[in-house]
Amino acid sequence: MTILQWFIFFLALQVIHYLATWKLYQKAGRKPWEAAVPIYNAIVLMKIINRPTWWTILLFIPVINLIMIPVVWVETIRSFGKNTTLDTILVLVTLGFYIFYVNYTQDVTYIQNRSLHSTSQAGDTVSSLLFAIVVATLVHTYVMQPFTIPTSSLEKSLLVGDFLFVSKFHYGARTPMTTVAAPMVHDTLPFVGVKSYTKWPQLPYFRFPGLQDIKRNDIVVFNWPVDTVYQFFDRSDRKGVLKPIDKKSNYVKRCVGIPGDNLSIKDGAIYIDGKLLVLPERARPQFHYRVIFKEPVYGAVLEENKLNEYLPYYAISRTIWDKPEVKEYLTNGKSTTYLSEVTRDSSMVVVHGTITQEDFTKLGMNYSQLAGEINMTEEMKNKIAADPRVISVSKVINSKEKSVFPQTSEWSIDNFGPIYIPEEGKQVTLTAENIPLYKRIIEVYEGNDLQVNGNQILINGQAATTYTFKQNYYWMMGDNRHRSEDSRYWGFVPADHIVGKPVLIWLSLDQNIPWSKAIDKIRWERLFTTVGGEGQPYSYFKFFLIALAAYFGITFFLKKKRQKSA
Repeated sequence: MTILQWFIFFLALQVIHYLATWKLYQKAGRKPWEAAVPIYNAIVLMKIINRPTWWTILLFIPVINLIMIPVVWVETIRSFGKNTTLDTILVLVTLGFYIFYVNYTQDVTYIQNRSLHSTSQAGDTVSSLLFAIVVATLVHTYVMQPFTIPTSSLEKSLLVGDFLFVSKFHYGARTPMTTVAAPMVHDTLPFVGVKSYTKWPQLPYFRFPGLQDIKRNDIVVFNWPVDTVYQFFDRSDRKGVLKPIDKKSNYVKRCVGIPGDNLSIKDGAIYIDGKLLVLPERARPQFHYRVIFKEPVYGAVLEENKLNEYLPYYAISRTIWDKPEVKEYLTNGKSTTYLSEVTRDSSMVVVHGTITQEDFTKLGMNYSQLAGEINMTEEMKNKIAADPRVISVSKVINSKEKSVFPQTSEWSIDNFGPIYIPEEGKQVTLTAENIPLYKRIIEVYEGNDLQVNGNQILINGQAATTYTFKQNYYWMMGDNRHRSEDSRYWGFVPADHIVGKPVLIWLSLDQNIPWSKAIDKIRWERLFTTVGGEGQPYSYFKFFLIALAAYFGITFFLKKKRQKSA
């Protein structure tokens, strides 16, 4: 919605409020015109219903106001003697328009000093629940949001099963853009699996001042810019869903490029303005390494070192491999993917490729115990390379692929760029060669009409040779470099998509251990560890337990003391 549309919408609400309540204001001893003045009318209404003035603020906070406005409807009619269950149901199901009926047809009397305490246990419970939801939603939206790590893209820095607290105030809390949504849930209502929001109306982007700017190497939570999936883990069907920015799936990656950087990737290493990006000590990037063994111990080495992410190579009998019909089978398109030879000995050939069950049957193949790709850190790579059973360890460098951003280049996830990361207010020269890099920014993120006719570029119908960016952009990548869906595939992350900064791991559960072994399932060494900071992670869990014990001890002591003095 534009500013003018929001003004008209707000004005319409004020007119409706005035028409529905001016007589009630008068019966409460106020002037009828007080019901017509924006904001002031809400302050006066709080006095009429005997509620604190600061409630007015809650009426203008998106999502919170969805809870508070119905509460105010109920409080309004109860202030004029409409206390029955039927009255409450009518005002809620009519979306407040029942107040019109009371205002114009009922001879009601204002109850100035009515009791604010519920006459039933159920009423007390509902009031307490509403208050808890309001407070929790405020904290969730503007202070701290719980978040869980669902994928391995940041292994070993963050692990699948880590539960985080994400700070909203470090980078500045973003006010909700989606105004009609269920509190404290994202794009889908739990259990029922239906959408949790309506797209209309939408507020413009606004962010409160933050404590700091996003820095290189910060781990950041953001809304996935190209999200069109129905749910994060439901990508097989119902695609093509267009979501508001703040309802796009939450992603967590490491920011390796900030506005104004020139970024490139060479053989998997990141360079900023031509200089190697030095990662913090806690960052533990992983890559695929091709490992070839002297003897069939591939599976044993995986188990010994607890390596869970790997791609086995395959063994074909040498006698089968040397048959002409096998080579014909592999090269004429009958197999799923051509199998490239990795190594051989006197009895077998080890190959790499995408293997179907038909290939296995046709070629008499087995999983190889001689070679494979293993996803691991450099530290683990050095350990494996020193193993006397190993012939060689070599880093896998991916070849050029069209799936890499901007889908028109011949870059790969390991050799990429250079690319300029846009900065707010900075201008870039547009050419037919670089327009694919900035096309989505110009069209989608910044709302322009872009047309390219040969070498001519038109923005909003005007010929353009330059473009000035309206906001900052960032480059996000996972530490698990060969198993991360990140900016290398879909490009820049706009500033208005930033959610917050992970600050604390409060719980960590090993997904490979069943709940029947609950003690082992909890990664105790990760509980209450900070996400950022220098050095290796340190658990503050024992200090939490000490503080918790002290709290209960002091509470128990004070309670006993009060009982003695009573």
